[in-house]
Amino acid sequence: MDIRTFTPADKSQCLALFDGNMPVFFDQAERHAFEAWLDAPQGSYFVMEHEGTVVGCGGVALENPQLASLTWTIVQAGLQRQGLGRFLVFYCLRSLPPTVTHVRLTTIPAVTGFFEKQGFHVQSSAAREVEMIKKLQVCS
Repeated sequence: MDIRTFTPADKSQCLALFDGNMPVFFDQAERHAFEAWLDAPQGSYFVMEHEGTVVGCGGVALENPQLASLTWTIVQAGLQRQGLGRFLVFYCLRSLPPTVTHVRLTTIPAVTGFFEKQGFHVQSSAAREVEMIKKLQVCS
């Protein structure tokens, strides 16, 4: 597996990952937002490749010097539960500047268990949306 910075040439493969994860993890209504986001990514966005094919994507965006957000983290449906998502999440977290002490994300209830295993904790929950946060620095 190789991870590199997203380029506009990766857009179609990232959209294919999104489509392959519908309707379980994403709703058709979210596709337009993701496509628009790919046209102007906020923060750092990465793709994970295996033998030239994009099998995952995700990134981080700074909200302020101490807080970042995990953005649009997606792994190819047939390759989930093999550690790729964990690898991608931690790659993204390692790309953050040392001033960042917390990372938040918004996800769906079906994947909160995955993110809890990565150290995130539920902050708020609604029918289809869960806000989670991870503290990066244990001691300050």
